[in-house]
Amino acid sequence: MEVSIVVPLLNERESLPFLVERLHGVLQRMQARYEVILIDDGSIDGSWEEITKAAAADPRVKGIRFGRNYGKSPALNEGFIAAQGEVVITMDADLQDDPDEIPELCRMIREEGFDLVSGWKKKRFDPLAKTIPTKLFNWTTRRVSGVMLHDFNCGLKAYRKEVVKSIEVFGEMHRYIPFIAKKEGFRRIGEKVVKHHPRKFGKSKFGLDRFINGFLDLLTITFVFRFGRKPMHFFGSVGTLMFVVGFLSAAWVVAEKLWHVYVLHEHAPRVSDQGLFFVALTSMVIGVQLFTMGFVAELVHRYSPERNVYRVKERLGC
Repeated sequence: MEVSIVVPLLNERESLPFLVERLHGVLQRMQARYEVILIDDGSIDGSWEEITKAAAADPRVKGIRFGRNYGKSPALNEGFIAAQGEVVITMDADLQDDPDEIPELCRMIREEGFDLVSGWKKKRFDPLAKTIPTKLFNWTTRRVSGVMLHDFNCGLKAYRKEVVKSIEVFGEMHRYIPFIAKKEGFRRIGEKVVKHHPRKFGKSKFGLDRFINGFLDLLTITFVFRFGRKPMHFFGSVGTLMFVVGFLSAAWVVAEKLWHVYVLHEHAPRVSDQGLFFVALTSMVIGVQLFTMGFVAELVHRYSPERNVYRVKERLGC
């Protein structure tokens, strides 16, 4: 298999026939052996019936159906597991991504040696309420991740097969696949300006809350990659620092009390009357708690089950 097209979707019944027709046309002109994997993420509008029709008409179209809506990341992860092509292309099903970009994306992977090529919707047909937060989100992600892409959230991307078989996409981490790939050692990451078309059918599945969630996910993935396999290094370090600060503060309060009483022979306030005493006590308690959290995190990491927990209801050709 040369090319796999992975398309996660939710309630895109109207656009699916047009998308599948366009994909067949482009891929047949490429004279490539290909497969189109459509992942229905719990649609309730008849999308699965359209996928079934497309699969019956052409065995190169395959379908995966979730029992309910789990999100784009689990859908992509399941598509990556099923993909057999040497080049894997992901795109959205709403017809805003242009299938005509596929040949050039494949060429960049095959001939230019990129591990991953991300689309950049330089000219967008979105309202300002969406484009301005998107620019801020991309700027922040570039600074934190070190991956210099303009459009992390573009659904149109191309991957070398080894990349999708080496990464796991869970939660809402699909926005950070280039960051995940880089952390897994795939550092040849490119970018291509792609066409962006206005939405023809339905409505966007994403609201402004995705930008807040995206920032939180960025903090999560940064923490996970740095401390996910060694949580005690984070909690233990901070806990130790807090405990030492508390212990030294307590020692200072006690030493000051003894100095006044036994050296200067004068009255000194009670230890419990000094504010620093409570700072010291609180710091030591927090330090012990963080240390305990570190031990618990190590146990959770050692015995944790799979993170991608979802139920595939049906498969067609996969």
